[in-house]
Amino acid sequence: MGCAREIGEERGLPRHRHLNCFNLGCTLCVIAMIVTTPSILITDDDRGFRETVRGMLEPRFRTVTASNGEEALRIVSVEPVHLLLLDMHMPRLTGLETVARVRQFNSRLPCVLLSAALDEMIIRQARLADVFAILAKPVSRHEITNTVDEALRRIYGWPKTEDH
Repeated sequence: MGCAREIGEERGLPRHRHLNCFNLGCTLCVIAMIVTTPSILITDDDRGFRETVRGMLEPRFRTVTASNGEEALRIVSVEPVHLLLLDMHMPRLTGLETVARVRQFNSRLPCVLLSAALDEMIIRQARLADVFAILAKPVSRHEITNTVDEALRRIYGWPKTEDH
C-alpha cells in the first residue's frame, strides 16, 4: 500500500515514503499510526538483556530485536518502527553512531539510549543527537515502560498504554 502522497503525486503533492515517514499531513500515514500497535526495536549485543526488555514490553507493544547497530539500521529501513531502544556500547556501531545514521532517513524516530557506563560525555553527546531519553542500566520495568509511553505520547500522540 503506498502513501496517499505517493499515490497523489500526479496532483502536485510532494512525494514521500509511506514506510516510517509518519507524515501528519498524510491521511493514510496518520491512520496507520493510530491503528497500529506501536513497534519497539530493542538493540543490544546482550541477548539476555534484549529478551528481558522484550518481556517488559510485550504484549503491550510489538517488539523486534537487533544484536547490533547495523542490524538495527537494516530493520528500521524496512519495517515500521515507532521507537528505538538501544545500548550505547555495542560492537560495530555504538548506540550514538546508530542514532546518527537513523537520523539521516528518519529524523523523527524517538531513540532511547541505555548504558551501564554513563558519563557526562555520553550524556552530552546523546543530548546533541536529540536522543529522547538516556537510561542507566540496570533499568526497571517501570522506567522502560514509562519512557516508552511518554515518547509515543509526545511524538505520535498515542495514549498511555495500560498494563496487562
